[in-house]
Amino acid sequence: MNQLVTNQLVADQPVATGAAAGFVIDSERPADEKARERLLDRAMGPERRRKTCERLRAGRLPADGLALVARDALGRVIGTVRLWNVQASGVPALMLGPLAVDPWWQGCGVGAALLREALARAVARGHGAVILVGDAPYYARFGFSPQLTEALDLPGPVDRARFLGLELKPGALDGARGCLRASGAKAAFARVPHRPALTMPARRAS
Repeated sequence: MNQLVTNQLVADQPVATGAAAGFVIDSERPADEKARERLLDRAMGPERRRKTCERLRAGRLPADGLALVARDALGRVIGTVRLWNVQASGVPALMLGPLAVDPWWQGCGVGAALLREALARAVARGHGAVILVGDAPYYARFGFSPQLTEALDLPGPVDRARFLGLELKPGALDGARGCLRASGAKAAFARVPHRPALTMPARRAS
């Protein structure tokens, strides 16, 4: 496993990694859905629903225990990340995204704290690899590399330089070839649309 992923945790308990900065990382709750969707609209804009990665998330539930939020001191959602079960040629992996932070909290370490906690929880649950589409220099800090996805494709257009992988277990992506397919549990309800909000630039995973 990449040595940058070091935090072990008690599942489903808030993590006070960012408490000194005024936020904590917590498991997402059903009541967080509307706040999460509004945050994603602010950070990424309504076009986010047309991204290629959305085809792997549509109609599916996030991987068990791997939907996280960052909360401020008042409990408000200021960041979100979710991971999804996918597979290629029978090899399982997680697809990470969207990872987004409220524009007013960007630069405060919220995104990094969410990512580290998500990876730690993935390790604790026995997952072997994580794949995402995002800013390569940013995610390289956490061990992600485009070399690990060279044999993989997405069900739509993708910038290969932003198509990144991380093995949590050595060799976890050995034998993974071809197009990634969704493999998680299907959602029992349709997503409720939310009104788009002002779009501001953000560093995030799609």
